Amino acid sequence: MLHIEPTNKTPEVTLNPKGFIKMTGRAIDESRNKFSEEIISWLDNYLTSPANLTEVVIALEYLNSYNSIIMATILRQVAQVSQQAKKLSIKWYVDEDDDDLLERGKYISQTFNIPIDFIMTEDIKNCVLKTIAYMAL
Repeated sequence: MLHIEPTNKTPEVTLNPKGFIKMTGRAIDESRNKFSEEIISWLDNYLTSPANLTEVVIALEYLNSYNSIIMATILRQVAQVSQQAKKLSIKWYVDEDDDDLLERGKYISQTFNIPIDFIMTEDIKNCVLKTIAYMAL
C-alpha cells in the first residue's frame, strides 16, 4: 500500500493493492515532482496483477490544468484493468458549484474513453471525510 500525505499543493493519495485508489484535496503543484512518479510507478506494479474490482474515488477541491494532464495519465493507466477482463469503477465527486472541475473531468472521460461516474455534492470537504471512511472498510 502507498499513502501520500497531502500538502497545500498536492492531494492525499491512497493506493491499496486490494483495488482501492483514493485522491482527495487540492492538485495545484505545477512542478514535475516525485508525487506523480510514485503514483505511476505503483500503478505499473499494480497492473501486473490487479484486483478483480478496482475502485477509484476522486474528491478534489481544485485541479489546475497542469494536474489535469497528470490526472489523465493516471486514469488512462488505471483504465488498463478493463483490458485484463477486470472491473473498474471510477467515482469523481465534484462540488455542485464547480463547473470548471466537472468540465475537466468530463474532458478526460470523453477524450480517453474512460467511464467516470460524476457525483455532484454540496460539500466536497464533507465528501472527502466520507470517502476516507469508505476506503477504510
